[in-house]
Amino acid sequence: MTETPDYELADSLELSTPEQYRALFEDTRTEIVMLLLERAATTSELAESLGRPKGTVGHHLKVLEEAGLVRVVRTRKVRALEAKYYGRTARTFYYQAVNEARGLSQRTLADVSAEITQLPAELADQVNVNLRYARIPADRVAEWNERVGDLLVEFGTQPRSGETTYGLAIALYPTGRSSLPESEGPAPEDRPESEGRE
Repeated sequence: MTETPDYELADSLELSTPEQYRALFEDTRTEIVMLLLERAATTSELAESLGRPKGTVGHHLKVLEEAGLVRVVRTRKVRALEAKYYGRTARTFYYQAVNEARGLSQRTLADVSAEITQLPAELADQVNVNLRYARIPADRVAEWNERVGDLLVEFGTQPRSGETTYGLAIALYPTGRSSLPESEGPAPEDRPESEGRE
């Protein structure tokens, strides 16, 4: 099995310029950087995967490259031409909810919901969705965000194999749900229902 992706890249990059936000948070460019987590690819390969014209994909790659988010990781001679293989500059891009990234979480959840809803019946049975609620302090939220982030990175670096591409969506979010009030004292000793009744 091939290591994912098949080129060297930094662990992370924190977005710091408006150009990087504009470059990354456009739908086609987001798809490109997601595909490049799988392996390095040429403009032609990306165009075929995305179902977009080669010229359009080439334009998007140029924008991403100028923003420092992708780079040419290798070249290969194909007949008389030199094929350029693009890769990401970092495995994980960190960003704040500013500029074009505002509302990204909501858009991502809507995309995931639409993707799951449109699955054919034979794949819909493989969907595993669960939900839990917990009342926790802000420092624990930060801890959980880090843990689920690590899990996403681990999932995204699985070696390429199998026939189906799976998605892993994780959301940690505040709610307006009510919770039980604090307990009014120590819990009574547990007794079986049939004992101690008059």
